[in-house]
Amino acid sequence: MDKIFDSVIQNGTLTVSSFFICFVSALATGVILALLLSLKMRSTKRFFITIAILPAVVMMVIALVNGNIGAGIAVAGSFALIRFRSAPGSAEEIGTLFITVASGLAFGMGFIAYGVIFAILMAGVYLLLSSFNLFNLKTTTSEKFLKITVPEDLNYVDAFTTVLEKYTTKHELIRSKLINMGSMYKLVFRVIIKDAKLNKEFIDELRIINANLEISLEDFDVYRSEL
Repeated sequence: MDKIFDSVIQNGTLTVSSFFICFVSALATGVILALLLSLKMRSTKRFFITIAILPAVVMMVIALVNGNIGAGIAVAGSFALIRFRSAPGSAEEIGTLFITVASGLAFGMGFIAYGVIFAILMAGVYLLLSSFNLFNLKTTTSEKFLKITVPEDLNYVDAFTTVLEKYTTKHELIRSKLINMGSMYKLVFRVIIKDAKLNKEFIDELRIINANLEISLEDFDVYRSEL
């Protein structure tokens, strides 16, 4: 039984057979992991393709430098993928990438059983936790994220207070960011709408204040905070 958890790479020597065992196992596990996560997770097709192939990519890097000081550099480089993705990721996407990289490290060291068990268990934990409505109870369909672009010379702190109090039961400024080379601000408010039927009137009054620049009102599930 314990032999199942032994590394297929004996004495640090990567043979052709051990390479293909590790590679096929990593690729198959990546595909299964992507399919399982797609049951609950919202993301793009390209992201799930990345999840499917990433364990095999990490496995290849680690296997080729196994037993060398370069392994440390390879590990650091693999985890750097988390930070330097082209698009900002949600918490669940970054967590998923950590899972795939960790399983890829196990496959690269030849520990097939550990890599498979870890990936499948973590996917199961994610599916289980995501099925709970623990945190969804704190939000309602009337809770939205309001994004407003304003000129840099507008005092946005109190500019929208009157309109927000008129159309929302609660509002909170959660982000302000300079954009367009510092010529504009993008504001993000977390609001609870009084009456969804008045959304058009709400936005029309905001447009008067922000000089008819971009405004969007998004559902809670659509807006994803960047980490």
